[in-house]
Amino acid sequence: MNEAVLAIAGERSVERVLQRIVHVARELAEARYAALGIPDGEGNFAQFITSGMTAEEVAAMGPLPRTHGLLGATLQSEDPYRTSDITRDPRFRGWWPSAHPRMCSFLGVPIVSRTGIVAAFYLTDKETGPEFTADDQRLIEMLAAHAAIAIENARLYERSRELSAVEERNRLARDLHDSVVQKLFGVVLAAQSAATLLERDSAEARVQVEKLQDLAQEAIEELRSLVFQLRPAAVETEGLAAALRKHVEVLRRVHRQKIELDVSGPARFRPGLDEEVFKIAQEALHNALRHSGARRIEVHLAEPDGRLALRVADDGVGFDPEAGALRSRRLGLTSMEERAEALGGTLRIASRPDEGTAIGLEVPLGEDSRADR
Repeated sequence: MNEAVLAIAGERSVERVLQRIVHVARELAEARYAALGIPDGEGNFAQFITSGMTAEEVAAMGPLPRTHGLLGATLQSEDPYRTSDITRDPRFRGWWPSAHPRMCSFLGVPIVSRTGIVAAFYLTDKETGPEFTADDQRLIEMLAAHAAIAIENARLYERSRELSAVEERNRLARDLHDSVVQKLFGVVLAAQSAATLLERDSAEARVQVEKLQDLAQEAIEELRSLVFQLRPAAVETEGLAAALRKHVEVLRRVHRQKIELDVSGPARFRPGLDEEVFKIAQEALHNALRHSGARRIEVHLAEPDGRLALRVADDGVGFDPEAGALRSRRLGLTSMEERAEALGGTLRIASRPDEGTAIGLEVPLGEDSRADR
């Protein structure tokens, strides 16, 4: 049970949490089949995750079942229910499709959170005896208590990721307004000036047209940069190091800024972790380019002693990290700290006025995270 709870607590995706919980329940109760059902509040299951069934058997179930009969009864009361033969219970309304496994012994245990019953375990066919025992019920009740917390935590984590995505879109919208819109406004002014001068001063009109070309090219590069930030697909397909290299290359072209990149260690892929570290690097680079006035920016990515270490430093104007007004304006600082904390890592912000800024991130890597891609 201890190992099962620790394994469940390590999952952050709701889907993976649910699937892991179902597998654990089946193993603990020594059941041939197990399922976890989450009702949608309208008489159906929003999700019905199974364990122990073949793909053919799952397909034979058809669409998501309704929350009626014994399945629904388990969601109506906080009391578990056991029977040696599910078909003899008067609430049993099922019939077995040809490919569906026949089931006999049954154990149903509701999963109760602070808001009430949020789901239920359904276990059938005890493999080491004719029926489920009181000890089996006690184990699944213990698991249900942990499952309620795990499901709630996973949902909160995914909600946090959704809010982070909204924050990222808002930041990109601000960038779009602050950079691209201003450049396009300059394009309009240059075009108007060129049109006015075209007949009376062709040389000056040519100057305005050249300025127009430069502004349009800068706007195009800014848009390319923003589009790249909207779709950091390379993180998912190529890993953190490759995505960071591509991102830095785009920023060099767009901002005509000297950015030194140093990446050490083999290419690896860590779903979940890589994406969050990339976003922290992206935010740190954004701050350095937009606010620091730096002549030089350095980015270092390494994996020393079972840790992932990221450092983004600049020689710009610097700031006081503890200044509340400044922190409220630069919401990216708080966002980076929250991302680092969610990864189990630490973020250090070292900066002083006129002395530049250094953002340092360290995240411990587990054995599975350090495996080669």
